[in-house]
Amino acid sequence: MKKISAKCAKLALIVASLTACIAVGAQEIREHKMKLGYALKEDHPQGFAAQKFAELLAQKSGGKMHLQTFANSTLGDDKQMIGALQGGVQEFSIQATSPFVGTVRDYGMLDFFFIFSNEKQADAVLDGPVGQKLLAKNLDKGLVGLVFLENGFRNITNNKRPISRPEDIQGLKIRVMQSPVMIESIQQLGANPTPLAFSELYTALETGTVDGEENPCPIVESAKFAEVQKFYSVTNHVYNSFVLTASKKWWDKLNPAEQKIVTDASLETRAYHRKLNREVNAKCIAALQAQKMQVNQVAPAEMSRMRDKTKGVMDKFGKDFDQALLKDFLAAIDAASK
Repeated sequence: MKKISAKCAKLALIVASLTACIAVGAQEIREHKMKLGYALKEDHPQGFAAQKFAELLAQKSGGKMHLQTFANSTLGDDKQMIGALQGGVQEFSIQATSPFVGTVRDYGMLDFFFIFSNEKQADAVLDGPVGQKLLAKNLDKGLVGLVFLENGFRNITNNKRPISRPEDIQGLKIRVMQSPVMIESIQQLGANPTPLAFSELYTALETGTVDGEENPCPIVESAKFAEVQKFYSVTNHVYNSFVLTASKKWWDKLNPAEQKIVTDASLETRAYHRKLNREVNAKCIAALQAQKMQVNQVAPAEMSRMRDKTKGVMDKFGKDFDQALLKDFLAAIDAASK
């Protein structure tokens, strides 16, 4: 009888210890109210990713982490949001990597034209050690890079003519993101690059301030550029990523349990978003054609000519990047292609 009592007492002690651990774990998750800003519309995969991230944070925190999402550059343009993250007045953003290059210079290596051949290759590089090293570059800039999401392969729209060969690009005023590599690359193709914030783009197209722009198909559809653009040419000239970023000032106030919730939610959001973005992209061309946009595919031989015209950009800007990381980046791309 004494042995049974002793075992019961021991079991009760174990149960009490486990209960206490669970209680401590639950207490580690505090109430948080957070904001996440992004440039595109709520019905774009970027918007669905933001909402999914908010849902996952709430679910994993037992409803204690409340994330409010703001579409359409409501919290400011790309540069303004980066400043807000650094200042700790905004907790999260989802933005293309290109506008970050003024802050995290090495992100510029992602803007080299024709460097990725397909999404699978990009996933392997960005989810691997090179991608982690790139994200780590955020830390000394007051930012925490969580994961790379997908924007997709960018294509050119304009109001003048279909683009079937490099000569068709010459002389066009093309809006580009504020990235030196992208500006130079478009210039090498013979166009006149015009850096503009995305929030200003529709009006610039509508008024003829620029002849065209370059974006992945889901952005063109969601932003209703078919209303102000006639031609969509599938050039696939550069694979572009979004990055889900947190404010380091805010992140450093989190305890390990809270940081794990954010990290886990970001990884699940990445898987969800890439799948969704690729499903939307697969249907997007037909959607643009239904809106009376003229779509053409650029022949592989002409894409190769475009690639040749932009090769010198890497020679010009490659020296500006972390040389060891650039070497690893190019080696990872090569490995992924095999």
